[in-house]
Amino acid sequence: MSAAQLLRHSRKLRSLHNALDCECSGLVRYFSTASGSLPTKGDGVNKRIGGTRFPQCKQLGKDLETFKPQVSRGLNGIYTCGRAPKNSIPNTIIGLNSSLWCGQVASARSFSGSADLPPYQEIGMPSLSPTMTEGNIARWLKKEGDKVSPGEVLCEVETDKATVEMECMEEGYLAKIIQGDGAKEIKVGEIIAVTVEEEGDLEKFKDYKPSTSAAPVAPSESNAQSEPTEPKVAEKEPFKAPEPKAPKTEEASRSGDRIFSSPLARKLAEDNNVPLSSVKGTGPDGRILKADIEDYLASVAKGGTKEALSVPGLSYTDVPNTQIRKVTANRLLSSKQTIPHYYLTVDTRVDNLIKLRGGLNPLQESSGGKKISINDLVIKAAALALRKVPQCNSSWTNDFIRQYHNVNINVAVQTEHGLFVPVIRDADKKGLGTIAEEVKQLAQRARDNSLKPEDYEGGTFTISNLGGPFGIKQFCAIINPPQSAILAIGSAEKRVVPGSADGQYEFGSFMSATMSCDHRVIDGAIGAEFLKAFKGYIENPTSMLL
Repeated sequence: MSAAQLLRHSRKLRSLHNALDCECSGLVRYFSTASGSLPTKGDGVNKRIGGTRFPQCKQLGKDLETFKPQVSRGLNGIYTCGRAPKNSIPNTIIGLNSSLWCGQVASARSFSGSADLPPYQEIGMPSLSPTMTEGNIARWLKKEGDKVSPGEVLCEVETDKATVEMECMEEGYLAKIIQGDGAKEIKVGEIIAVTVEEEGDLEKFKDYKPSTSAAPVAPSESNAQSEPTEPKVAEKEPFKAPEPKAPKTEEASRSGDRIFSSPLARKLAEDNNVPLSSVKGTGPDGRILKADIEDYLASVAKGGTKEALSVPGLSYTDVPNTQIRKVTANRLLSSKQTIPHYYLTVDTRVDNLIKLRGGLNPLQESSGGKKISINDLVIKAAALALRKVPQCNSSWTNDFIRQYHNVNINVAVQTEHGLFVPVIRDADKKGLGTIAEEVKQLAQRARDNSLKPEDYEGGTFTISNLGGPFGIKQFCAIINPPQSAILAIGSAEKRVVPGSADGQYEFGSFMSATMSCDHRVIDGAIGAEFLKAFKGYIENPTSMLL
């Protein structure tokens, strides 16, 4: 072990030693590891490590000789504590989702915070992708009472990007399923199940319910307690400027049908097609606030006021939005609102490309490989063009433009579950046969809703093809953040073009390609340079094989 590691561990041990100087009530239960804390000694003030504040320890004597917390890191981000037998030593165990337990036994993995229950673990909703804040339970693969072992799949979780299998990390028995099949909008860290170590303890958890103190909102509550001066400031504000309210009331009375609302509330109402006249404001003088719109949307989601959005005599069906649909909508809306799009279109003649494909596919079939599609050739051409014009293989940040060395191409795939963009990594270095194989495998996983995070994360450029499957001639796609460009491929169509001799004409197949660019990253000339290189590879496809 290096000197740096020894120093790091010695600091952690000092923090744990400080925890021993606090009485049992000094440790509280909470969910978020980001806001969790261990108490430390101080001179007449509260101290904390992390975000939760603990009271100053008042008794440091005889009682602390028998109070030695047993520390184990379990499944869901919860810290509890109790007394351990005398002469026992702290024991630390790492689990799935960063939780810390302390209890009345000396060597168990996790411990009950109640004297009526045996040792158990509460499994929380894990964060299965960088942007995940909540998830849905697609289905449980284990039933209550089943034995579980490390590596076994407990359930399928629908994240903001795909459906992911959640594996068990420790051996035990599934005692209670808190969130059943189809449970929606479960916050990260919220308890979804309970496991126990012994099969004989299963019956004791038949009616188990997680305590309300374990709600994911605990960090905000602790912050509110740690800043008691905020309510006083709020109380003083109305006394500082009471005069402006009178003219506002008069203006409101004169305005007739005018509806007062905050800019954020108006924006939220527009995004969700909510008429402001249907919302009752709770702000000053009946002003509509953001919270009012959110409450209205929540009531609509529960079926409380759906009639307000309906038109008399119009038949309709409300289709619930999946997590993937919500995230897709939010990301594309953000992209259109924050990225300055501009569009470049080029027509490429694809006769040589079709001829090359016709010559390669018999070789593929004889070797047992997958057939090469026009889209596979487009992916290869775009990847090589990005290698020639690396400025288009970049992302914008406020301080710099990040130019990627890897050419990872996302390919848009439409399924009944929503829009997926699996990634072909290092497409510029792969052969056409390998690209064809990966595209078909990833597209099938997308249709089966079984993509893993590594199948769609890390892309640097996106291609969307509506030409081959749907016959769309030309379209403009929305950039997939944080990328700076997306290439929209249309269908090939035959056109009459001048022949090699004067007065002669011939037929040629042309395909339209439209590139959507982020003007913060890609200037017009750079985007045109990319399309020139792309067109060169498409019209002279044998150059891609060099």
